[in-house]
Amino acid sequence: MELADVELLDPRVDFVFKRIFGSENNKDVLLAFLNRIFTEAGEPPLTEIILMNPYTDKDDPLDKQSIFDVYAKTAEGKLIDIEMQLFNKYDIEKRTLFYWSKRYASQLQEGEKYQELKKCVTINILNYAFLPNDEYHNVFHLREDRSGIPLIDDIEIHFLELPKLDDAIPSNGGLENWLLFLKGVDTTHWEVLKMNEPGLEKAMDTLQYLSQDSEARRLYEARQKYLHDEASMLEGAKQAGMKAGMQEGMKAGIKEVAKNMLALNLDIATIAKATGLSEQEILALKK
Repeated sequence: MELADVELLDPRVDFVFKRIFGSENNKDVLLAFLNRIFTEAGEPPLTEIILMNPYTDKDDPLDKQSIFDVYAKTAEGKLIDIEMQLFNKYDIEKRTLFYWSKRYASQLQEGEKYQELKKCVTINILNYAFLPNDEYHNVFHLREDRSGIPLIDDIEIHFLELPKLDDAIPSNGGLENWLLFLKGVDTTHWEVLKMNEPGLEKAMDTLQYLSQDSEARRLYEARQKYLHDEASMLEGAKQAGMKAGMQEGMKAGIKEVAKNMLALNLDIATIAKATGLSEQEILALKK
């Protein structure tokens, strides 16, 4: 089957992302991707990676207990967690710190020394803009504000924001090639991306294979529906919260008007008619 005849699955859906980057057969793909992330951040490349939660057939897209992040460890023991976020779940910064802290603390067993703790790196790939700048790749560490002196190197958080990425095809290797693939760049550009980044070929082959596999497509569609439904519920809850906040604000404003009218010694019936408050509510304000 020709590539043009295949409707490709979206690699930004976490289920597909983990199949491409989080399976034992594709550890070389993950290593190449991570090395581009770390090289761009000015860090030395990795030589080996160990998958801590490799994809298995037990990963059910509709099971809330299934984890579709990619969790790995380097030969030196550094822990790396990569998560793909298709939709804005809000409070991503607090959520990131919460899960980073759980990962960091879980390393120690009772009686072990703090010096046993290894560096934890969190990499968030976002399908939405989050930070108030134009950079698609931002890296955070724990440093002193004025001098930049690092307190400790154990915390490192990356945000890769796909919407901020220029869609122009690069002329050489680098992280942009990987992110354009994830973003769903036109497949006519795949040959250039592969020439720039040979490691992408296996990622592309995996996506093509999954896109032609009926069971993988069924699971993908179930996961995609779940994520869309979850995003809709979150957005609905946010809008409901904003509406409730506006209503509370209006109510508070009306009560303030009623208090002013009471101060002018207007009768309760007149105030009730003007504000829409019940006489009981006005009496409560009077007290």
